[in-house]
Amino acid sequence: MTQSTLKIIQEENNLTLLFMGKLSLHTITKNQTYIDTIDISSTQNIKIDLQNVNYLDTATAMFLNNLHTHFLSHNIQIEIVTKSEDILHTLKLVQRDYIKNKDIKPPQKRGMLYQFGKYLHNSLLAVFSFIHFLGMVFATQIYYFKSLKNIRFKEIAFEINESGIKALGIVSLTSFLIGLVIAYQSAYQLKLYGANIFIVDMVGISILRELAPLITAIVIAGRSGSAFTAQIGAMKITEELDAMRTMGFDPYIFLVMPRIIALMIMLPILIFVADIMGILGGMLVANIDLHITVQLFMERFNEVVEVKQFYIGILKGPFFAFLIASIAIYRGLMVQNNTQSIGFNTTKSVVEAIFAVIVCDAIFSIVFTNLGI
Repeated sequence: MTQSTLKIIQEENNLTLLFMGKLSLHTITKNQTYIDTIDISSTQNIKIDLQNVNYLDTATAMFLNNLHTHFLSHNIQIEIVTKSEDILHTLKLVQRDYIKNKDIKPPQKRGMLYQFGKYLHNSLLAVFSFIHFLGMVFATQIYYFKSLKNIRFKEIAFEINESGIKALGIVSLTSFLIGLVIAYQSAYQLKLYGANIFIVDMVGISILRELAPLITAIVIAGRSGSAFTAQIGAMKITEELDAMRTMGFDPYIFLVMPRIIALMIMLPILIFVADIMGILGGMLVANIDLHITVQLFMERFNEVVEVKQFYIGILKGPFFAFLIASIAIYRGLMVQNNTQSIGFNTTKSVVEAIFAVIVCDAIFSIVFTNLGI
């Protein structure tokens, strides 16, 4: 490989930079250091001689263009000498693009109205995309229940175990602690008015009707919902979903429906367990702090807590389960081809599922109150 050399010839007010050999990206630093040592205070004319250069890349052409600009800023006349058409073409190409880039105006900062419009547009697209997903789910559901042969019992049983049975421990513990806290916080106030027995009413109705379904749904959204998003998102990144479609397997039949059905089956059961554990937590505090015996607690419970409170709580289960599973799976399908997208969509799925559950619970409360239930 021909080495690059630079000779500096200085005669009174004239300076000649004589480049020789191969000029490339790797020679720029050495040449720049050499040129920086030159005193150009008395120089009026500079000639850059490229007659003996046999190769010049675009990085060096940019370097020479910068030299040209630098010397002109010091009111020094500069001349580039070469007979090579290729070198001249490279220099002109770089200079032309440099001038073009100088004319590019920096992007203008968008106003608040633009930002709001962009956010609204993206939100509407997201809503339409989710509606399309729900349409696919309902269309698949019609096909799914046309015949027992279409139902994937093995996959549903597997998801029941993964999303439901394995969640019994955390749901039970959480509900027990919620019942404990509700009863403990209420006990102090009730003792002031000698209304100890009313702790049964408060714990029974609040746990069965509202707290057990809501807390269970939130726990499942954080546990099973995030798992659904991560699993399907990973399958999308590894192109397993594309492979399934190529082989003629519909992901909605084999992945989406089993998860939704399994969670709709298991969430009412988990709410039932949460009811029991929440009542046990309240009963424990009532016995220790308010000296209400288990027998007295159960007698009062049978008198004041109607069975409809239990049914209302259980009824919410399938609706909460459908929302959690649908949002989690939809977010999994929205994952892009990078690992950062999995974390982003998993977080979004949990937050959106919890928000949807709370909104749904509020709608149930309004409807049941207006109906007098």
